[in-house]
Amino acid sequence: MINDYDIYRFSPREYIRYSIEGFVIIIILGCLFYKSVSGILVLSPFIYVYLKRKKTELIKIRKWKLNVEFRDGINSLSASLNAGYSVEHAFEQAIKDLKRIYPKGAMIIDEFGCIINRIRMNEPAEKALYDFGRRSHVEDIISFSEVFATAKRTGGDLTQIIRTTAGIISSKLEIKREIATQIAAKKFEANIMKIVPAGILLYLSATSSGFLEPLYHNIFGVLIMSVLLTVYILSCRFIDKITTIEI
Repeated sequence: MINDYDIYRFSPREYIRYSIEGFVIIIILGCLFYKSVSGILVLSPFIYVYLKRKKTELIKIRKWKLNVEFRDGINSLSASLNAGYSVEHAFEQAIKDLKRIYPKGAMIIDEFGCIINRIRMNEPAEKALYDFGRRSHVEDIISFSEVFATAKRTGGDLTQIIRTTAGIISSKLEIKREIATQIAAKKFEANIMKIVPAGILLYLSATSSGFLEPLYHNIFGVLIMSVLLTVYILSCRFIDKITTIEI
């Protein structure tokens, strides 16, 4: 069970992998924009920024997967409640169904298992669900926990509420998936655009090194290249923002 889905901790392998990736990027930028070891050393703190951005990406991916798994989980939960199971037994049956879909250790299986354990310890199901929603920071899970708690408190039709909620979540996920498919080509083009400026600089450095020589190893040239590098990084950030779909 994950204590907070907004916090990601690299495994040792991930930390080494992404640190190397960040270091390679810094070397490339340092060589292209400054052509000096000093430039690489000055840019080296950006490895931390790269690791932080990578964590943000991995958090978004994990929360997307959790949202999809949760959709399947409440579909199974709805079917079990419809078959006449109690809430605890419905969660148990849902886990059995989920194990046929997802491998051992899937997030939703662990979370549903935790909910069952808390129910067995005489904790209200709605409280366990609320805690899951709070830790997930996923809008659909938070909304479901609130609706579930209201239904339990007022004696509403849990089966119908869960079925309706599952349908809404499925529709939202499908819309997001369709949008992602529609803009996939544009994201590819955007990634090409991010590479082009560095590619042009590399081409000029390789074929016409004398043309760029006045921009290196002097204060005026370093200032110009620093401005260009800043604009390049900000442009890449802007491209990422306009091609990102919020989960």
